[in-house]
Amino acid sequence: MAVAEIFIGAFITVLFEKLASTDLMRLAQSAGIHSELNKWKDTLSQIQAVLLDAGQKHIIDTAVQLWLHKLQHLAYEIDDVLDDLATESMRKELKGESNTSTSTSTSKVLRLLIPSSCTSLSPHALKYGSKMSSKLNEITTKLNALVVEKNILGLISNVEMSNRISRRLEETSLVDLSRIVGRDGDKKALLEKLLGNELCDENVSILSIVGLGGIGKTTLAQVLYNDEKVKNHFKLMSWVCVSDEFDVFNISKAIFKDVGGEDAKFETLNQLQVALTEKLINKRFLLVLDDVWSENYNEWELLLRPFVVGASGSKIILTTRKTMVASMMDSFQAYPLDHLSNEEALSLFAQHALGKPNFDSHLTLKSHGEGIVKKCGGLPLALITLGRVLRTKSNDEEWEKLLNSEIWHLQNENKILPALRLSYYDLPPHLKQMFAYCCLFPKDYVFQKDELVLLWMAEGFLYESNSNKSLESLGRECFEELESRSFFQQSTNDKSGYTMHELINDLATSVAREFFLMLGDKMALCDMKEDLGKFHHFSFIRESNGVYRKFKALHRARRLRTFIAMSITKLNTRQRFYLSNNVLTELLPKLQFLRVLSLANYNITVVPHSIGSLKHMRYLNFSNTDIICLPEQVGDLYNLQSLLVSGCPHLYSLPNSTVKLINLRHLDISDTPLMRKMPLGIAGLTSLRTLSKVIIGEEDEFKISDLKGLFHLQGQLSIEGLHKVRNAVEAKEANLQQKKSLRDLEMKWSAVFDGSHDEISEYEVFEGLRPFEKLTSLKIYYYKGTKFPSWVRDASLVCLTQLTLHGCRYCTHLPTLGHLPSLRKLFIQRMDALKRLGPELLGPPNSCPAVAFPSLEVLEFKNMKNWGEWSTSGDDKELLNGFLIFMRCL
Repeated sequence: MAVAEIFIGAFITVLFEKLASTDLMRLAQSAGIHSELNKWKDTLSQIQAVLLDAGQKHIIDTAVQLWLHKLQHLAYEIDDVLDDLATESMRKELKGESNTSTSTSTSKVLRLLIPSSCTSLSPHALKYGSKMSSKLNEITTKLNALVVEKNILGLISNVEMSNRISRRLEETSLVDLSRIVGRDGDKKALLEKLLGNELCDENVSILSIVGLGGIGKTTLAQVLYNDEKVKNHFKLMSWVCVSDEFDVFNISKAIFKDVGGEDAKFETLNQLQVALTEKLINKRFLLVLDDVWSENYNEWELLLRPFVVGASGSKIILTTRKTMVASMMDSFQAYPLDHLSNEEALSLFAQHALGKPNFDSHLTLKSHGEGIVKKCGGLPLALITLGRVLRTKSNDEEWEKLLNSEIWHLQNENKILPALRLSYYDLPPHLKQMFAYCCLFPKDYVFQKDELVLLWMAEGFLYESNSNKSLESLGRECFEELESRSFFQQSTNDKSGYTMHELINDLATSVAREFFLMLGDKMALCDMKEDLGKFHHFSFIRESNGVYRKFKALHRARRLRTFIAMSITKLNTRQRFYLSNNVLTELLPKLQFLRVLSLANYNITVVPHSIGSLKHMRYLNFSNTDIICLPEQVGDLYNLQSLLVSGCPHLYSLPNSTVKLINLRHLDISDTPLMRKMPLGIAGLTSLRTLSKVIIGEEDEFKISDLKGLFHLQGQLSIEGLHKVRNAVEAKEANLQQKKSLRDLEMKWSAVFDGSHDEISEYEVFEGLRPFEKLTSLKIYYYKGTKFPSWVRDASLVCLTQLTLHGCRYCTHLPTLGHLPSLRKLFIQRMDALKRLGPELLGPPNSCPAVAFPSLEVLEFKNMKNWGEWSTSGDDKELLNGFLIFMRCL
């Protein structure tokens, strides 16, 4: 387990960022402890310098492995102490306890750490100062002990990364075609690309085969390379296994020899490439570059220079695990290689386990074989490796034992883990940490990109850089990088969701098991022999009956940071599980270092006041529970970044103390029908990115203009109570047009139509709520004007894909919408004043669009009780591009 490579490198980098903080050092100087923190930095620098050496030696040296374990646990402690200092600073500032006449509130807080100067401090300050002084001394002692142990172990600084661990066996172009199973469709598709005369501006085009390690990219390339049609089509052919050592000279020399070059000695790369150019000029060639990792564009550009002289139709096939490599190479086709079908996988497994193409002659083993094949998830390398393990075993008990075991425990014969580890070793330290975190997800769990990014952010894996990118943007970039390297794959059942291949999930578990625990539905903590105190992150699969004894043993895991409930199957918002109240009242208060708490879909009705004592908390999720309110103590969670309470049907309010959550970035209160007002002062939470709903109140409550200062809002926003907006000036002050990251906007007026409205004022208010042009979904409910504002029919809404007009009972005409290029779904409901629909819907007067609604798929009219006529000319009817129309007019 490469502990150093997983966490320490990235973790210490974050610690350095925190220790270098100007605010922290100012606080430290004020309190007289800056020298202590500087000692920490110096000691951590010494340790950081030997991590690469330790990361290589620990595999064969248990003492080094134990040293790394102690270092990681201490790094968690240091991070908690620094977080504690920052939190106390915020607490003092918000409570106004410091003497701001002599210095800022922030700069005074660490005086609490010096007992000799505490004569005028409160009892809380005395107690806190004593505790923190003791903790600082304890950590310094542990750090010094690690340095001494480092020297005893002989760890060396600034060593170069060894390739012995990660380098795989070099593959050649030779292959036994009789043993290839499946891939007929892939072969056919790629042969068409290789042999076809597709239009291309360059003589040479590049075809990338992209996929997970062990999925069969090299085998497919070998099949193509040895096909007779391919051999006859290309004049020259060359195969080079590139792997992780990208050496332009050696690769060029290997190609030169393959295409008939003499075994000459070249003094320079220029001499070699000139000679290679002479061999390739005006000849159609095929070059296979297998197992490519390098993303260095300059190296690639240098390598490719001789190839441009080839004849038209020349091709380069490269196999890679990284989508980024294919993109950088301007590959005219990136061909993603999928897993084998179940039938193909079973046949391949049978061939290597039984020497037969199927299980027809071994029916007693078939059920076990099918189970093993499912476990391998269609990954050829895994099927072949496990098949060979079972080649000499004909007893069904031995097959069943393998099926029920963890495949990584196979001794000497297991090549799956090393093969998949190659992709892991290639990750930079911060991505190793983020990938390892995903071991908390059970197998087959479907997760959302934003869900994982918020968790990474809460755990401190993301930190501000000089790029001025938000934490969320950095997180999404990291996610997309892991996806491009095949660690994540899109779910087949949920287009917006992602999963991990079963073996990739096992890989995450294998590299993270020292600090992470995922409790399966058939596991019990009380039966575990491991020391629970070593775990910092915990997840578990929900069960119908979450009794206290299932979790009671976690009181020993006092430094736990993560407590997440998971489900394999997708849950609906009304689905509830039972959780003992003792988990909330007895266990959680003991877990004082929690940063992530997710208890969605439980029958929780009351959140205890003790939640406010979890001062490190960053992520709190009580979505889809039966809570009616949150306690005021939630406002003491000054570090909280994400508060998620969506889908709570009984939740009627947020605590007034919400306004103290100065670090809150995501507040999801969607689908909370009983909530009627917003906490006063919520407009001051200017870090908010997600604010799923706002409710316009009376004169002394939330106003539409309060949105003005929330510059960073993104995603979905529902604005309720628009009938309480007094004038267009207030509406314009909301500045929706400058909220460029909003994509889904919902506008709601009161459903009560009592004739008290002013249609001119209604129109002007609506006109003042013009959103940014990149909006993708717009829903309008119960608007009381007689006509729609100009921006609704504005051609600038080029990204709008869905529009709903519901209950706009006084509008006599629909806006012109046919020219919206991206609109796919249009819902028109309960427009009582609409009696006639004319050609104005399709396009502006005197315009000649080629096709109205070019992207429209669904047009639904519902409950249009006074609509009696739809007048369109013959030409207009031709403009309707075959979309579905649903009508229910009565």
